[in-house]
Amino acid sequence: MTTHPRATTETKPPRAGLTLTTLILVAAAANLPLSVANVALPQIGVAFDASQTSLNLIAIGYSLGLAASVLYLGALGDRYGRKMMLILGAALSIPACVLCAWAPSGEVLVAARILGGVAAGMAYPTTLALITALWGGQGRTKAIALWSAVGGAVMALGPLIAGALLEQYWWGSVFLISLPLSVIAMVMAWKLVPSHVNESSEAVDNLGGVLSIVVVGTLVLGISFAPVAGQLAFSMVLFAVSIACVILFLLRQKRVANPLYDLDVARRRIFWVAAVGGIIVFGSLMGAMFVGQQYLQNVLGYSTLVAGSATLPAAFFMVLVAPRSAVLIAKFGSRFTLLVGYALFLAGFLVMLVGWTETSSFAMVAAAYSLVGVGVGLAGTPASHSLTGSVPVHRAGMASGTADLQRDLGGAIMQAIQGALLTAGYATAIAASVASASATVSAGTEAQLQKSFASAESIAQAYPQYATQISEAAKSAFLAGANWAYAAGIVAVLIGAALVFFCFPKKEEEVALLQQYELEDAQALEGVL
Repeated sequence: MTTHPRATTETKPPRAGLTLTTLILVAAAANLPLSVANVALPQIGVAFDASQTSLNLIAIGYSLGLAASVLYLGALGDRYGRKMMLILGAALSIPACVLCAWAPSGEVLVAARILGGVAAGMAYPTTLALITALWGGQGRTKAIALWSAVGGAVMALGPLIAGALLEQYWWGSVFLISLPLSVIAMVMAWKLVPSHVNESSEAVDNLGGVLSIVVVGTLVLGISFAPVAGQLAFSMVLFAVSIACVILFLLRQKRVANPLYDLDVARRRIFWVAAVGGIIVFGSLMGAMFVGQQYLQNVLGYSTLVAGSATLPAAFFMVLVAPRSAVLIAKFGSRFTLLVGYALFLAGFLVMLVGWTETSSFAMVAAAYSLVGVGVGLAGTPASHSLTGSVPVHRAGMASGTADLQRDLGGAIMQAIQGALLTAGYATAIAASVASASATVSAGTEAQLQKSFASAESIAQAYPQYATQISEAAKSAFLAGANWAYAAGIVAVLIGAALVFFCFPKKEEEVALLQQYELEDAQALEGVL
């Protein structure tokens, strides 16, 4: 019988520091593209005369590609080689970066972002799967904490780096940031990452993989198109396809000999509560960054560099707090740590809703991002650790895929929801401003005003005599839409906190359940062998 590292057994690989550094570097290269597009959205909107919906799709395209493919690609890595998937993903990300940077249209940019997400879907889940397979005990908890902290910090630092580039270069330059990291990560992975560590020899459920891709893709696109005028029927069709594929996927997983997503493992209380709780945590973080960057530039008039630097408090506190969350988990349990993180996250969203106005100071912006950073730093580690600790190691790909879904599916869904609310709130407020305007506004001009903030600014330049009124109306309308988005974030965080409070076990029961899972998995493996 093969011995596998478990959550309670202290193990680590040779050259552990270099191996972990490599895996974190791969994760960083995959994380950076998630947030850099947000800073460039105003410039992209001007370059392509893009609607708010198009900007939403550009922002979520990377998360969409990653979330849709991560389960299937994680399973392929478990079967055919995690190291191979790691290297292939890093390699594919290079042309994806180039295509994004020089995309000739918004449609091509969306497609290139999705391609980049698929590349990340090859590489990123492998990092956590390898940490799970190579480390055990408190070493695993600390490795995951560092992996989570650096990943979150890189995502938060992305806007600052992008903002600095946009001060000197064109909007496409932000998509080249991760290119050198991908090259370095590919070489280091080839040299340092062990091959074939506790991998599966069972067949991959390819049909289940295809269904999982369709489920996520149609769900996110359905949410994105829901507020678009004339697209409600199309959105409903997408939702119907998503629901049908969910049903087919679940039926398939119950019947297939080697399911892509083991429903018996997924039913474990520690696993499913942590999965849903993490989706809300990481999704809300990405939603806050998505709306926040546009608010800082469109409403407060920040330069791209200043807007990017506003996320530094979030990055700082993520790195500071995440490693210490491992101590809280060991002392008080995952439930307590998650709830404290949720409370601080909620405070951050409340500051955004109440304190972010048309005249907010940088200190008010920093306060909100600081609270969000501490909240994610505390809640992110137990959300990921609970997944990896509650599954057998041969299902590491499933755990890492779910951990990725926490961030990427959560990010795609929350950005889609908040983007849809931002679009609807902005259009509603603009329509109200037009209705109350003293001057007559044509239907074509009103439609252009409602299209996006960038379009409204273009109209303001075309009619200089009304430029001040148009700009002020656009800012007020954007703020109204942003408040709808922040309110959605607050509701999501409250739902997540309630779920963790009522359903996640307290420390003593958590330890007992993890030991029970370990025993069940060992007995099941002995039965197979």
